[in-house]
Amino acid sequence: MPVITEIEDLKRIYRRRVPKMFYDYCESGSWTEQTFRENSSDFDKLYFRQRVAVDMTGRSTASKMIGQDVAMPVALAPVGSTGMQCADGEIKAARAAEKFGVPFTLSTMSINSIEDVAEATTKPFWFQLYTMRDTDFTSRLIERAKAANCSALVITLDLQILGQRHKDLKNGLSAPPKISPRLLWDLATKWRWDIGMAGAKRRHFGNIVGHVQGISDLADLGAWTAEQFDPTLDWDKVAKLKEQWGGKVILKGILDPEDAKMALKVGADAIVVSNHGGRQLDGALSSIRALPGIMDAVGDQVEVHLDSGIRSGQDVMKALALGAKGTMIGRAFIYGLGAMGEEGVTRALEVIQREMDISMALCGIKTIDQINRDIMLVPEGFEGRWQ
Repeated sequence: MPVITEIEDLKRIYRRRVPKMFYDYCESGSWTEQTFRENSSDFDKLYFRQRVAVDMTGRSTASKMIGQDVAMPVALAPVGSTGMQCADGEIKAARAAEKFGVPFTLSTMSINSIEDVAEATTKPFWFQLYTMRDTDFTSRLIERAKAANCSALVITLDLQILGQRHKDLKNGLSAPPKISPRLLWDLATKWRWDIGMAGAKRRHFGNIVGHVQGISDLADLGAWTAEQFDPTLDWDKVAKLKEQWGGKVILKGILDPEDAKMALKVGADAIVVSNHGGRQLDGALSSIRALPGIMDAVGDQVEVHLDSGIRSGQDVMKALALGAKGTMIGRAFIYGLGAMGEEGVTRALEVIQREMDISMALCGIKTIDQINRDIMLVPEGFEGRWQ
Protein backbone atom coordinates (compact mmCIF):
# COMPACT_ATOMS: atom_id res chain seq x y z
CA MET A 1 0.00 0.00 0.00
CA PRO A 2 1.29 3.49 -0.79
CA VAL A 3 2.18 5.76 2.10
CA ILE A 4 -0.33 8.61 2.13
CA THR A 5 0.81 11.67 4.08
CA GLU A 6 -0.91 14.49 2.16
CA ILE A 7 -3.77 15.05 -0.27
CA GLU A 8 -1.25 15.48 -3.09
CA ASP A 9 -0.25 11.80 -2.67
CA LEU A 10 -3.82 10.77 -3.46
CA LYS A 11 -3.95 13.16 -6.40
CA ARG A 12 -0.91 11.53 -8.02
CA ILE A 13 -2.47 8.05 -7.76
CA TYR A 14 -5.83 9.42 -8.92
CA ARG A 15 -4.29 10.85 -12.07
CA ARG A 16 -2.81 7.47 -12.99
CA ARG A 17 -6.00 5.48 -12.39
CA VAL A 18 -8.86 7.59 -13.79
CA PRO A 19 -9.51 8.32 -17.48
CA LYS A 20 -8.24 11.73 -18.59
CA MET A 21 -11.77 12.93 -19.37
CA PHE A 22 -12.83 12.61 -15.73
CA TYR A 23 -9.51 13.74 -14.26
CA ASP A 24 -9.79 16.92 -16.35
CA TYR A 25 -13.41 17.36 -15.25
CA CYS A 26 -12.25 17.44 -11.64
CA GLU A 27 -8.96 19.25 -12.03
CA SER A 28 -9.97 22.28 -14.10
CA GLY A 29 -11.71 25.61 -13.94
CA SER A 30 -13.40 27.96 -16.37
CA TRP A 31 -11.71 30.20 -18.93
CA THR A 32 -8.12 31.03 -17.83
CA GLU A 33 -8.51 29.16 -14.51
CA GLN A 34 -7.35 32.17 -12.50
CA THR A 35 -10.01 31.70 -9.82
CA PHE A 36 -9.42 27.94 -9.79
CA ARG A 37 -5.73 28.51 -9.02
CA GLU A 38 -6.21 31.32 -6.50
CA ASN A 39 -8.78 29.32 -4.53
CA SER A 40 -5.82 27.29 -3.29
CA SER A 41 -2.90 29.72 -3.57
CA ASP A 42 -4.60 32.45 -1.53
CA PHE A 43 -4.55 30.17 1.52
CA ASP A 44 -0.74 30.37 1.32
CA LYS A 45 -0.90 34.09 2.05
CA LEU A 46 -2.25 33.45 5.55
CA TYR A 47 0.11 32.54 8.41
CA PHE A 48 -0.34 30.92 11.81
CA ARG A 49 0.91 32.24 15.14
CA GLN A 50 2.89 29.47 16.81
CA ARG A 51 2.38 29.29 20.58
CA VAL A 52 4.48 27.29 23.05
CA ALA A 53 4.44 26.10 26.67
CA VAL A 54 0.70 25.39 26.42
CA ASP A 55 -0.88 22.14 27.64
CA MET A 56 -1.70 20.34 24.37
CA THR A 57 -3.44 17.29 25.83
CA GLY A 58 -7.11 16.50 25.34
CA ARG A 59 -7.49 18.01 21.88
CA SER A 60 -10.60 17.41 19.77
CA THR A 61 -11.61 18.32 16.22
CA ALA A 62 -15.28 17.57 16.95
CA SER A 63 -17.77 20.30 16.15
CA LYS A 64 -21.27 20.94 14.78
CA MET A 65 -22.56 21.91 11.34
CA ILE A 66 -26.18 23.12 11.18
CA GLY A 67 -26.69 21.52 14.59
CA GLN A 68 -25.34 18.13 13.49
CA ASP A 69 -22.45 16.58 15.42
CA VAL A 70 -19.41 16.12 13.17
CA ALA A 71 -15.99 14.56 13.75
CA MET A 72 -14.49 17.72 12.27
CA PRO A 73 -16.06 20.79 10.59
CA VAL A 74 -15.76 19.34 7.09
CA ALA A 75 -18.51 18.08 4.77
CA LEU A 76 -18.10 16.32 1.45
CA ALA A 77 -19.25 18.81 -1.18
CA PRO A 78 -21.66 17.89 -3.98
CA VAL A 79 -19.68 16.82 -7.05
CA GLY A 80 -21.41 15.93 -10.31
CA SER A 81 -20.62 12.61 -12.00
CA THR A 82 -18.83 11.30 -8.91
CA GLY A 83 -19.83 7.79 -10.00
CA MET A 84 -17.69 8.18 -13.11
CA GLN A 85 -14.57 8.86 -11.05
CA CYS A 86 -14.98 5.45 -9.45
CA ALA A 87 -17.65 2.78 -9.87
CA ASP A 88 -20.57 3.52 -7.49
CA GLY A 89 -18.61 6.58 -6.39
CA GLU A 90 -21.41 8.37 -4.57
CA ILE A 91 -22.21 5.26 -2.54
CA LYS A 92 -18.57 4.72 -1.60
CA ALA A 93 -18.03 8.38 -0.66
CA ALA A 94 -21.25 8.46 1.38
CA ARG A 95 -20.25 5.32 3.28
CA ALA A 96 -16.80 6.71 4.04
CA ALA A 97 -18.29 10.00 5.27
CA GLU A 98 -20.84 8.19 7.44
CA LYS A 99 -18.21 5.99 9.08
CA PHE A 100 -15.90 8.95 9.66
CA GLY A 101 -18.64 11.15 11.07
CA VAL A 102 -18.91 13.99 8.56
CA PRO A 103 -21.78 15.00 6.24
CA PHE A 104 -21.98 13.78 2.64
CA THR A 105 -23.77 15.89 0.02
CA LEU A 106 -25.28 14.15 -3.00
CA SER A 107 -25.39 16.16 -6.23
CA THR A 108 -28.45 16.44 -8.42
CA MET A 109 -26.10 15.41 -11.25
CA SER A 110 -24.96 12.25 -9.48
CA ILE A 111 -24.55 8.86 -11.12
CA ASN A 112 -25.99 6.92 -8.18
CA SER A 113 -29.49 8.14 -7.38
CA ILE A 114 -30.90 9.51 -4.13
CA GLU A 115 -32.51 6.14 -3.55
CA ASP A 116 -29.28 4.24 -4.27
CA VAL A 117 -27.36 6.21 -1.65
CA ALA A 118 -30.17 6.01 0.92
CA GLU A 119 -30.32 2.23 0.51
CA ALA A 120 -26.55 1.90 0.98
CA THR A 121 -26.25 4.11 4.11
CA THR A 122 -27.80 4.18 7.57
CA LYS A 123 -27.69 7.88 8.44
CA PRO A 124 -29.25 10.92 6.73
CA PHE A 125 -27.16 12.75 4.13
CA TRP A 126 -27.51 16.18 2.52
CA PHE A 127 -28.99 16.62 -0.95
CA GLN A 128 -27.84 19.36 -3.34
CA LEU A 129 -30.46 20.84 -5.65
CA TYR A 130 -29.98 22.48 -9.03
CA THR A 131 -33.12 24.38 -9.95
CA MET A 132 -34.38 23.32 -13.36
CA ARG A 133 -36.75 24.84 -15.90
CA ASP A 134 -38.83 21.69 -15.46
CA THR A 135 -40.47 22.73 -12.19
CA ASP A 136 -42.32 19.44 -11.88
CA PHE A 137 -39.03 17.55 -12.00
CA THR A 138 -37.55 19.91 -9.38
CA SER A 139 -40.55 19.37 -7.09
CA ARG A 140 -40.31 15.61 -7.47
CA LEU A 141 -36.58 15.75 -6.68
CA ILE A 142 -37.37 17.56 -3.44
CA GLU A 143 -40.02 14.99 -2.53
CA ARG A 144 -37.62 12.13 -3.29
CA ALA A 145 -35.00 13.73 -1.03
CA LYS A 146 -37.61 14.02 1.72
CA ALA A 147 -38.59 10.38 1.27
CA ALA A 148 -34.91 9.40 1.56
CA ASN A 149 -34.77 11.28 4.90
CA CYS A 150 -32.12 13.75 3.73
CA SER A 151 -31.31 16.08 6.63
CA ALA A 152 -30.56 19.25 4.64
CA LEU A 153 -31.25 20.71 1.21
CA VAL A 154 -28.23 22.45 -0.32
CA ILE A 155 -29.46 24.82 -3.04
CA THR A 156 -26.73 25.80 -5.50
CA LEU A 157 -27.22 29.38 -6.66
CA ASP A 158 -24.29 29.92 -9.02
CA LEU A 159 -25.17 27.61 -11.91
CA GLN A 160 -28.05 29.35 -13.64
CA ILE A 161 -25.89 29.20 -16.74
CA LEU A 162 -22.97 26.86 -17.28
CA GLY A 163 -19.48 28.38 -17.22
CA GLN A 164 -17.21 27.35 -20.08
CA ARG A 165 -14.56 24.82 -19.14
CA HIS A 166 -12.26 24.34 -22.10
CA LYS A 167 -11.05 20.86 -21.16
CA ASP A 168 -14.57 19.45 -20.84
CA LEU A 169 -15.51 20.71 -24.29
CA LYS A 170 -12.33 19.39 -25.87
CA ASN A 171 -12.71 16.00 -24.17
CA GLY A 172 -16.37 15.67 -25.16
CA LEU A 173 -17.26 14.99 -21.52
CA SER A 174 -20.35 12.86 -20.95
CA ALA A 175 -21.68 10.17 -18.63
CA PRO A 176 -21.26 7.49 -19.76
CA PRO A 177 -18.37 8.64 -21.97
CA LYS A 178 -18.77 8.66 -25.74
CA ILE A 179 -16.52 6.03 -27.26
CA SER A 180 -13.72 7.36 -29.46
CA PRO A 181 -10.31 6.01 -30.51
CA ARG A 182 -8.61 8.42 -28.11
CA LEU A 183 -10.81 7.29 -25.22
CA LEU A 184 -10.28 3.61 -26.01
CA TRP A 185 -6.53 4.15 -25.94
CA ASP A 186 -6.81 5.91 -22.59
CA LEU A 187 -9.06 3.19 -21.14
CA ALA A 188 -6.58 0.53 -22.16
CA THR A 189 -4.23 1.86 -19.46
CA LYS A 190 -6.93 2.28 -16.77
CA TRP A 191 -7.72 -1.36 -16.07
CA ARG A 192 -8.77 -0.81 -12.44
CA TRP A 193 -11.34 1.75 -13.54
CA ASP A 194 -12.50 -0.51 -16.39
CA ILE A 195 -13.07 -3.50 -14.10
CA GLY A 196 -14.93 -1.39 -11.57
CA MET A 197 -17.18 0.21 -14.15
CA ALA A 198 -18.03 -3.19 -15.65
CA GLY A 199 -19.78 -4.03 -12.37
CA ALA A 200 -21.11 -0.57 -11.49
CA LYS A 201 -24.71 -0.18 -10.43
CA ARG A 202 -25.16 2.76 -12.82
CA ARG A 203 -23.24 4.62 -15.51
CA HIS A 204 -25.65 7.48 -16.18
CA PHE A 205 -27.33 10.24 -14.16
CA GLY A 206 -29.46 8.23 -11.76
CA ASN A 207 -31.54 11.15 -10.53
CA ILE A 208 -32.64 11.94 -14.08
CA VAL A 209 -32.83 8.78 -16.21
CA GLY A 210 -36.12 7.07 -15.45
CA HIS A 211 -37.52 10.21 -13.86
CA VAL A 212 -37.88 12.42 -16.94
CA GLN A 213 -40.15 11.42 -19.80
CA GLY A 214 -38.53 11.07 -23.23
CA ILE A 215 -34.95 10.37 -22.13
CA SER A 216 -33.90 7.03 -23.57
CA ASP A 217 -30.28 7.49 -24.63
CA LEU A 218 -27.16 9.63 -24.15
CA ALA A 219 -28.19 12.14 -26.81
CA ASP A 220 -31.59 12.72 -25.16
CA LEU A 221 -29.94 13.12 -21.76
CA GLY A 222 -27.34 15.59 -23.04
CA ALA A 223 -29.93 17.73 -24.82
CA TRP A 224 -32.23 17.82 -21.80
CA THR A 225 -29.46 18.68 -19.34
CA ALA A 226 -27.97 21.42 -21.51
CA GLU A 227 -31.18 23.44 -21.54
CA GLN A 228 -32.51 22.71 -18.06
CA PHE A 229 -30.55 24.97 -15.68
CA ASP A 230 -32.98 27.74 -14.71
CA PRO A 231 -31.72 31.24 -15.65
CA THR A 232 -34.75 32.83 -13.97
CA LEU A 233 -33.77 31.70 -10.46
CA ASP A 234 -34.21 34.62 -8.06
CA TRP A 235 -34.64 35.14 -4.33
CA ASP A 236 -38.42 34.70 -4.50
CA LYS A 237 -37.92 31.26 -6.04
CA VAL A 238 -35.30 30.42 -3.42
CA ALA A 239 -37.81 31.31 -0.69
CA LYS A 240 -40.45 29.07 -2.31
CA LEU A 241 -38.01 26.17 -2.54
CA LYS A 242 -37.18 26.62 1.14
CA GLU A 243 -40.87 26.58 1.99
CA GLN A 244 -41.46 23.47 -0.10
CA TRP A 245 -38.56 21.66 1.56
CA GLY A 246 -39.66 22.53 5.08
CA GLY A 247 -36.34 21.54 6.67
CA LYS A 248 -32.85 22.91 6.98
CA VAL A 249 -31.63 24.78 3.91
CA ILE A 250 -28.04 25.63 2.98
CA LEU A 251 -27.48 28.15 0.18
CA LYS A 252 -24.29 27.48 -1.77
CA GLY A 253 -22.52 29.85 -4.14
CA ILE A 254 -22.44 33.07 -2.10
CA LEU A 255 -19.46 35.26 -2.95
CA ASP A 256 -20.73 38.80 -2.38
CA PRO A 257 -21.77 40.43 0.92
CA GLU A 258 -25.03 41.73 -0.59
CA ASP A 259 -26.02 38.19 -1.62
CA ALA A 260 -25.14 36.98 1.87
CA LYS A 261 -27.58 39.54 3.29
CA MET A 262 -30.28 38.31 0.91
CA ALA A 263 -29.65 34.72 1.96
CA LEU A 264 -30.12 35.86 5.54
CA LYS A 265 -33.45 37.49 4.60
CA VAL A 266 -34.87 34.32 3.06
CA GLY A 267 -34.03 32.42 6.23
CA ALA A 268 -31.14 30.20 5.20
CA ASP A 269 -29.84 27.95 7.98
CA ALA A 270 -26.35 28.24 6.52
CA ILE A 271 -24.61 29.77 3.52
CA VAL A 272 -21.60 28.42 1.67
CA VAL A 273 -19.03 30.92 0.47
CA SER A 274 -18.12 29.33 -2.85
CA ASN A 275 -17.26 30.12 -6.45
CA HIS A 276 -18.05 26.58 -7.61
CA GLY A 277 -14.41 25.58 -7.36
CA GLY A 278 -13.44 28.20 -9.93
CA ARG A 279 -15.66 26.50 -12.52
CA GLN A 280 -18.13 29.33 -13.12
CA LEU A 281 -17.07 33.00 -13.12
CA ASP A 282 -13.35 33.11 -13.79
CA GLY A 283 -11.73 36.24 -12.40
CA ALA A 284 -13.92 36.21 -9.29
CA LEU A 285 -12.34 36.38 -5.85
CA SER A 286 -11.13 33.18 -4.24
CA SER A 287 -13.53 31.94 -1.58
CA ILE A 288 -11.06 32.48 1.28
CA ARG A 289 -10.43 36.07 0.18
CA ALA A 290 -14.18 36.73 -0.09
CA LEU A 291 -14.94 35.25 3.35
CA PRO A 292 -13.99 38.21 5.59
CA GLY A 293 -16.29 40.61 3.74
CA ILE A 294 -19.17 38.20 4.05
CA MET A 295 -18.51 37.73 7.76
CA ASP A 296 -18.58 41.52 8.17
CA ALA A 297 -21.97 41.59 6.42
CA VAL A 298 -23.77 38.80 8.31
CA GLY A 299 -21.68 38.14 11.43
CA ASP A 300 -23.14 35.34 13.50
CA GLN A 301 -26.68 35.83 12.21
CA VAL A 302 -26.32 32.81 9.91
CA GLU A 303 -23.92 29.88 9.92
CA VAL A 304 -21.22 30.38 7.28
CA HIS A 305 -19.34 27.54 5.59
CA LEU A 306 -16.51 27.80 3.06
CA ASP A 307 -15.99 25.75 -0.10
CA SER A 308 -13.40 25.86 -2.90
CA GLY A 309 -9.65 25.46 -2.60
CA ILE A 310 -9.31 23.40 0.59
CA ARG A 311 -6.59 20.77 0.27
CA SER A 312 -5.43 20.38 3.88
CA GLY A 313 -6.39 20.53 7.51
CA GLN A 314 -4.49 23.81 7.77
CA ASP A 315 -6.75 25.26 5.05
CA VAL A 316 -9.76 24.23 7.15
CA MET A 317 -8.26 25.97 10.19
CA LYS A 318 -7.61 29.16 8.22
CA ALA A 319 -11.23 29.24 7.05
CA LEU A 320 -12.44 28.78 10.62
CA ALA A 321 -10.05 31.47 11.85
CA LEU A 322 -11.59 33.96 9.42
CA GLY A 323 -15.09 33.20 10.70
CA ALA A 324 -16.46 30.09 8.99
CA LYS A 325 -18.19 27.48 11.16
CA GLY A 326 -17.65 24.68 8.66
CA THR A 327 -16.08 23.81 5.34
CA MET A 328 -16.71 21.66 2.29
CA ILE A 329 -14.17 19.61 0.35
CA GLY A 330 -14.72 18.49 -3.24
CA ARG A 331 -11.53 17.76 -5.15
CA ALA A 332 -9.71 16.56 -2.03
CA PHE A 333 -12.12 13.66 -1.54
CA ILE A 334 -12.44 12.98 -5.28
CA TYR A 335 -8.67 12.43 -5.45
CA GLY A 336 -9.02 9.79 -2.77
CA LEU A 337 -12.07 8.20 -4.36
CA GLY A 338 -10.47 7.92 -7.78
CA ALA A 339 -7.23 6.66 -6.28
CA MET A 340 -8.50 4.04 -3.84
CA GLY A 341 -12.30 4.01 -3.73
CA GLU A 342 -13.99 4.19 -0.35
CA GLU A 343 -10.70 3.68 1.46
CA GLY A 344 -9.23 6.62 -0.44
CA VAL A 345 -12.00 8.93 0.77
CA THR A 346 -11.31 7.78 4.31
CA ARG A 347 -7.59 8.41 3.79
CA ALA A 348 -8.34 11.96 2.58
CA LEU A 349 -10.43 12.66 5.67
CA GLU A 350 -7.76 11.17 7.94
CA VAL A 351 -5.06 13.36 6.36
CA ILE A 352 -7.13 16.51 6.86
CA GLN A 353 -8.04 15.63 10.45
CA ARG A 354 -4.44 14.77 11.34
CA GLU A 355 -3.19 18.07 9.92
CA MET A 356 -5.84 19.95 11.89
CA ASP A 357 -5.01 18.16 15.12
CA ILE A 358 -1.26 18.78 14.92
CA SER A 359 -1.68 22.40 13.79
CA MET A 360 -4.13 23.10 16.61
CA ALA A 361 -1.58 21.78 19.10
CA LEU A 362 1.20 23.97 17.73
CA CYS A 363 -1.07 27.00 17.83
CA GLY A 364 -1.83 26.29 21.47
CA ILE A 365 -5.53 25.43 21.11
CA LYS A 366 -7.49 22.32 22.04
CA THR A 367 -10.99 22.70 20.59
CA ILE A 368 -12.57 23.97 17.41
CA ASP A 369 -14.42 26.77 19.18
CA GLN A 370 -11.07 28.26 20.24
CA ILE A 371 -10.04 28.84 16.61
CA ASN A 372 -10.39 32.54 15.81
CA ARG A 373 -8.59 35.46 14.17
CA ASP A 374 -6.06 35.57 17.04
CA ILE A 375 -4.30 32.44 15.75
CA MET A 376 -3.65 34.05 12.35
CA LEU A 377 -1.40 36.64 10.78
CA VAL A 378 -3.41 38.17 7.94
CA PRO A 379 -1.53 40.41 5.49
CA GLU A 380 -2.71 43.96 5.07
CA GLY A 381 -5.04 44.23 2.11
CA PHE A 382 -5.96 40.52 2.07
CA GLU A 383 -9.60 41.33 2.76
CA GLY A 384 -9.70 43.70 -0.18
CA ARG A 385 -9.87 47.46 -0.36
CA TRP A 386 -11.23 47.98 -3.84
CA GLN A 387 -11.70 51.31 -5.58
